[in-house]
Amino acid sequence: MLFDLRNILAIGLLGALLVAGSPAARAQHVARRRHHDHSGRPYYLGPLRVSAGVGTAFYDGDLGNSLGDDFLGPALNLGLLYGLGPHWRVGGELGYVALGARDQLPSRGLAFYGHNALGTAFLRYDLLGDPSVYATFPGPARRVQPFVQAGLGLLLYDPRAYVGTAAPTATTPYLATERNDYPALAGVLPVGAGVAVPLTDRLNLTLEGNYYFTTTDYLDDISRRGNPDHNDGFGTLLLKLDCAL
Repeated sequence: MLFDLRNILAIGLLGALLVAGSPAARAQHVARRRHHDHSGRPYYLGPLRVSAGVGTAFYDGDLGNSLGDDFLGPALNLGLLYGLGPHWRVGGELGYVALGARDQLPSRGLAFYGHNALGTAFLRYDLLGDPSVYATFPGPARRVQPFVQAGLGLLLYDPRAYVGTAAPTATTPYLATERNDYPALAGVLPVGAGVAVPLTDRLNLTLEGNYYFTTTDYLDDISRRGNPDHNDGFGTLLLKLDCAL
């Protein structure tokens, strides 16, 4: 099942790269159209940016929300980002997130590990703004840019629960699943913040944290054995590199 999820993610990421590098996308970047803010100052939309990130994921669910109990799985993503003016940007990302944790209750003694594919669209607000988008600005203003963002998305999740206190191995005996339709789909609502640091005129390095509210209580395959009244959630901390096309 992990192989299937990674294949789905790889195909999606390749498609995003092909779209970003297509002649139409490059032409859109070259032929930038002027717009005007509330003061009448002309500015340009764009440019289109492609990003890649790596980091880790944190679990928040029926087994607890302690970092000390997390197995801290990897988080990977690839995305596109497009400027809508001095402050606003719209983006989309595809990612892979591995989640796992041991039980906060030793008497219950459960644990889980899951592989998840993630697709989101989001709106970002740059707190300081970017004056370089203005047509009358004499040159690019490169500075640290803090931001906040929120969006919507879908999560394809595939968890397995077991009895134990350590991350699973190839011989770990898993419990019977509480559902028989894994991998399953859930909705997600990500909210987050971060800071982008310019490296060159085209490259940014970004540190970003997000929390994902979900529509499922089966992210860990533990609901009836845990607390079925509250949905699970998770967080990610990513270091990204993005480039203007």
